[in-house]
Amino acid sequence: MDAYEQPGTTADPPRVPGAPPRARHVRWPRRAAALAAACHPGPTVAVTLLVAGLAVAAGQDAYGCVLATTAVLAGQLSIGWSNDAVDAARDRAAGRGAKPVVGGAVEARTVRTAALVALALCVPLSLGYGVLAGVVHLVGVAAAWAYNLRLKRTVLSWLPYAVGFASLPAFVSLGLPGQPRASWWIVSAAALLGVGAHLGNVLPDIESDLALGVRGWPQRLGPAAVRLLLPVPLVAATLLLALGRPGPLGAAAVGLALAAATGGSLMGRHRPRLPFLAAVVVAGVDVALLLWRGTGSG
Repeated sequence: MDAYEQPGTTADPPRVPGAPPRARHVRWPRRAAALAAACHPGPTVAVTLLVAGLAVAAGQDAYGCVLATTAVLAGQLSIGWSNDAVDAARDRAAGRGAKPVVGGAVEARTVRTAALVALALCVPLSLGYGVLAGVVHLVGVAAAWAYNLRLKRTVLSWLPYAVGFASLPAFVSLGLPGQPRASWWIVSAAALLGVGAHLGNVLPDIESDLALGVRGWPQRLGPAAVRLLLPVPLVAATLLLALGRPGPLGAAAVGLALAAATGGSLMGRHRPRLPFLAAVVVAGVDVALLLWRGTGSG
C-alpha cells in the first residue's frame, strides 16, 4: 500500500500532466508535519529566538517577553507560509521536490490559508504589546509580504529584509515601559544583518531563479559577486555594534568577523562555499553582539 493511501480508498483518476500533486490522501499527522516544514522553520525559529533573547536582554518582564515572542512567531509563520504558497508554481517548475507543496504532502491552498490565519493572529498580538511597537512590527511583516508578492523579482529585493530586521529591535524596545527608542546603531546593524541574510538565502538558488525569470538584486549581481559581497553588510553590522558601545568584547568580535570574511573571500575562488560559511560565522557574531547589547535603548 502506498504511504499516502488510506485503507479502503479507491485509486485516483489519472492526474492531468503538469497539475500539482494531490495531497488529500496524506494522513493528517504527516500533513501537519508538512505544513510545519512549509513555514521555513529554520529562519522562523532563528528570528523568533532572536526576539525572545532581545526582550530578555532589554529587561522586559515575563508577560512582555511571551507576548513579543508570540507576535513575532505569528508574523514569521505568515511570512514563511505565504512564500511557499506564492512560489508553488515556480518551485514546481524548478524541480524543488523537497518543498512540501511541490512534493504533494500539503496543498498550496492549505498553506495559503495558514498564512492568512497567522497574519490575522499577528495583528492583535503585535498591537497587544503596545500600539506603536505593534505598528512597527506590522510594517516589518508587511515588507516581508511585499517581498513574497512582488519585490523579490526587483532590484529592491534587499529592502524588505532591511526593513523587517530593523523593525525587530525597535519593536522590542517600544514595548518597554516608557516606550524608549532603540539606539540608531542597533537598528542600523539589524538592517545590515537583514541584507546579509537576503544575500545568503538567495545564493544557493540564483541559477534556478534566473532560469525562471526572477531577477532580484542578488540574481542581477550573479553568484560570484554575491559570494564576495555576502560578508560585507555582516561585517559592517559588527562594526556598528562594536562601536556603539566600545569595549574589549566588541574589538574581539570585529577581529573575528574581519578574519572570517577576509579568509572566505580570498579562498572562495578555489572553494566556492567558503564565503557563505564565513558569512554564517560573521552573522553568528552579530547575533551574539545583538543579544549582548540588547536594544541599546535608554
